Amino acid sequence: MSDDPTALGRVGIFGGTFDPFHMGHLVVAQDVAEVLELDRMIFVPAGVPPHKQVGEVSPAPLRWAMVRAGIGDDPRFGASDLELRRPGPSYTVDTLRQLREEGVARELFFLMGSDQLAEFHRWREPEEVGRLATLVVMAREGDDPTVSNPSVEVVPMVVPVTRIDLSATRVRNRVREGRSIRYLVPDPVRRIILDERLYTGADPAPAS
Repeated sequence: MSDDPTALGRVGIFGGTFDPFHMGHLVVAQDVAEVLELDRMIFVPAGVPPHKQVGEVSPAPLRWAMVRAGIGDDPRFGASDLELRRPGPSYTVDTLRQLREEGVARELFFLMGSDQLAEFHRWREPEEVGRLATLVVMAREGDDPTVSNPSVEVVPMVVPVTRIDLSATRVRNRVREGRSIRYLVPDPVRRIILDERLYTGADPAPAS
């Protein structure tokens, strides 16, 4: 853990590829943190997402840098690189187990979208995930968070969040098209994207 929230009572865990980290991530994280009165929100970038192959996402050090840069000095937010340091695919159940073993908080809240809930029964050890942390479904206006998974006895908590039609895919596409991403990502993240020539198909800039 790069930010140690040991002894905190309520901590949210927000995982994702974060390729790139954008303003939508910050907005919904803020919404959940306020509604649930969390002591801390920890962003956990995935090492190798189980549904993707190596090479399909930007290098881990750059995604880690974007998360750290995007958080800035907001004291409510922190980041963990535990999935980036762990070899092999990044499974949520392993991450939550490790956080529990490290005594990160008395209560863990794991954030997911409505689309993820629909596939939750396919995750590795879904019941154990629900035992290790309270599942929090971020319900944007127009989403249906009532999807039921008869094979999984886990009842998630639903938290309404601000609907922002912004995705990492949209940001990457705008970069490829040569369009501005100002106001879509935090400025420090935008600088990393431009300096490293991410999402353009060009080779990364040489290290200075």
